[in-house]
Amino acid sequence: MDFKDYIRVIPDFPQPGISFKDITTLLNDGEKYRLAIDQLKELVSDLKIDLIAGPEARGFVVGAPLAYALGVGFVPIRKSGKLPYETIEVGYDLEYGKDTLAMHSDAIKPGQNILIADDLLATGGTISTSVNLVRQLGGNVVGTAFLIELGELNGRAKLPGIDVFTLVHYDY
Repeated sequence: MDFKDYIRVIPDFPQPGISFKDITTLLNDGEKYRLAIDQLKELVSDLKIDLIAGPEARGFVVGAPLAYALGVGFVPIRKSGKLPYETIEVGYDLEYGKDTLAMHSDAIKPGQNILIADDLLATGGTISTSVNLVRQLGGNVVGTAFLIELGELNGRAKLPGIDVFTLVHYDY
């Protein structure tokens, strides 16, 4: 199955020069959405995973169903100020801006194996920040999983030694 057929590409959003990959068209099709999660599950099924972590917000729509499919828990990685308990935070650069991500300070126990899931790997800023948060809590990042990878932006370079699993690859 070519999932590109179910991903809408919007030029010049959110700013000129950006080619936004809109997964809402994939998410709207229950059969294709389920198939995408099932295929991600197959890609990572050989890993020993204790928890899946996913950054806000589209990491939730990939990570949570993947965690459910694998029978493991899910840890949300949120924007600063959104979590009610004690947190750790890390700032980072986005493809087109800056942000801060946070996790509850007790979300991961030292030594747990964590898969980080998100919708898109672009420059690697969000995912490398997520890796940093997991490692600060003593978690072992066993891999990353994405619906989409933008190869030209070389986000993999920010993930040395970490397996990267993707369903769709775009090269411009």
